[in-house]
Amino acid sequence: MGILEELAAKEIKRRDFVKLCTAVAAAFSLPAGFAQDIALATEKAMKKPPVVWLEGQDCAGCSESLLSTINPSIAELVLDTLSIRYHETIMAGSGSVAERALEDTIKEGGYVLVLEGSIPKADDRFCMVGGRNFKDIFMEAAGKAAAIIGAGSCATLGGGIPGATPSQGRGAIEFVSDRSKVINLPTCPVKPSRLVATIMYFLTAGKAPALDQYNRPTAFYGTLIHDNCPRRNHFEKSYFLTDWNDPKQKDYCLLLKGCKGPKTYADCPQVWWNEGANWCIGAGAPCAGCSQPEYYAGFTPLYAKQDTIDAGKIDIDTIGEVAVGVAAVGAVVHGAVRLVAGKDKK
Repeated sequence: MGILEELAAKEIKRRDFVKLCTAVAAAFSLPAGFAQDIALATEKAMKKPPVVWLEGQDCAGCSESLLSTINPSIAELVLDTLSIRYHETIMAGSGSVAERALEDTIKEGGYVLVLEGSIPKADDRFCMVGGRNFKDIFMEAAGKAAAIIGAGSCATLGGGIPGATPSQGRGAIEFVSDRSKVINLPTCPVKPSRLVATIMYFLTAGKAPALDQYNRPTAFYGTLIHDNCPRRNHFEKSYFLTDWNDPKQKDYCLLLKGCKGPKTYADCPQVWWNEGANWCIGAGAPCAGCSQPEYYAGFTPLYAKQDTIDAGKIDIDTIGEVAVGVAAVGAVVHGAVRLVAGKDKK
């Protein structure tokens, strides 16, 4: 049974599937007509590339993020048809049955390997699964994978929160010899739309999408959050939040409260979580910079102002205390922010 027949059996309309394919094409700036190619390629691919999902030092938040998507459910629309052979959190099997499924899939090869959570670099004993150290399990699976996707901050770049612990957790790319096989999808947790689009693109094109220097798809990580922030107007006017309890400041720029938007590359302002329900700054929280290699260790404490601005150009300790509405100050700050961010994006 092909994917369209499976969708029909689950009462998911073909139109909804084509809409998803159209969204994938749009995400990667492909021609509108390419959506049909994605649908056809995905139909053929369901003959059927398996997915192995490993969890290292993680909280299962990326799994929860993916499985909680709605309208249509990603679990119904993609996961079932992608044949996830192994996923510790959601698989029905356990014990030797589950481990045998993993072993058989690795022997076959050609699967998409998704890593959630980090791999300890300091000592293998920080992460043991079924009596084996997790690094060995990952390396064995990575050897025969067609592609390796790091899902979430912990599995990519600096290792997220585990990267700041004694285990020195690190992402997949630090442990594989062929880095061209790795696609990093950081943020804490991973954004489901990015993961689904990346898998479908790989199935269609047989290769990774265009990536930046950190192996992140440029379609999702090509612009600064600061440049598209809805609070940008307040930034330009030098309206900076200094008191969380002041209702007049509720929409002010969050730079002084630790916002990492000026140093963070992601499409979060345009594509929100939970089918457009919200995102960090929209909910009133400063950007934590979770798509960057500095996260988590380099960006703590998260709610404290950091030197994202060239102190030689403006005194960041007095921003917010000066006369409100001085546009010239905002312009100078913005120029410094863009300069520093440009230096950081090597």
